[in-house]
Amino acid sequence: MRTITTFLGAMLLFVLTTSCDADIQLGDGVVAPTLEQVVEGKQLWYVDLNYVHDDIDIPFITQAFTLSFDYGTLMANNNLVGVGSAGAGMGISVGYYETFENTLIIHHDIDGTYEFDVRVKDFDRIHLIDPASGSLIRLQGYQIGNFDYDALFYDNIHYFLQEYRAWEKTFTSNAGVINEFDRENFLSFFPSYDGDTFLSSKDARGTSIQNLLWDYEGLYQVENQNNDLINKYLTLHYENIGNEMFDLYVINDRTIELYHISSGTTYRFTGKGYIQIKNSSGKSRLLDVKKKKSL
Repeated sequence: MRTITTFLGAMLLFVLTTSCDADIQLGDGVVAPTLEQVVEGKQLWYVDLNYVHDDIDIPFITQAFTLSFDYGTLMANNNLVGVGSAGAGMGISVGYYETFENTLIIHHDIDGTYEFDVRVKDFDRIHLIDPASGSLIRLQGYQIGNFDYDALFYDNIHYFLQEYRAWEKTFTSNAGVINEFDRENFLSFFPSYDGDTFLSSKDARGTSIQNLLWDYEGLYQVENQNNDLINKYLTLHYENIGNEMFDLYVINDRTIELYHISSGTTYRFTGKGYIQIKNSSGKSRLLDVKKKKSL
């Protein structure tokens, strides 16, 4: 059993004797904490891609929102569907890990084995460094009770739309002016190198996903309303035929509501074909960060 009081004493000693900019030196777990004690000392490590150096792209890290080192098991929150509840807040199991001095070895179930040098900048901030390239990824540590899952969800809501293969229209309000969007019964959202992309179909409700024929394509954008994190605008930029703008509300993990601003009509869509992200398929958080930095 780990001696918690000894570890906390070592933490206090090093906080008092180490400057803010210096790395915390690892040790034997008695005089100084081990790397294992550091990574397991926080229940969640947020993957802060704003601090990624160079062109490192390790799918199981750069697609994850958080990683957890759960006594040998590597956990990850890759999806926004169920975030905060899946795996008691830590997400799903994606592999296992080992530590040796300042080295972290991760064995991912799909992407294989990766080895990192680790710099402990603070007990809630570590840097993973790829020895081959020198590239760096920053992880910020939290306890589950202090982590804001709602902020994570709403700040990344455009990814939430991509976590179902299609969204089927299940409700149209009586209020509102008749408009062309009344005929569109399915939407699909996915990432592409040109930007976040959507497809729209006029196929009858109840059509299976594999039989859908997509009538429209374009880019989509989700923006805050008046700097409000929760209330969002969704804009569908149709190729060659203009834009449609909606107020976007999330009802639950499988239902969204769209208020069509120009017509006053309210629609509800239900997600079909949930996509659990575990490896290189799915969102590209790193691509989004690079695009923002280039603006």
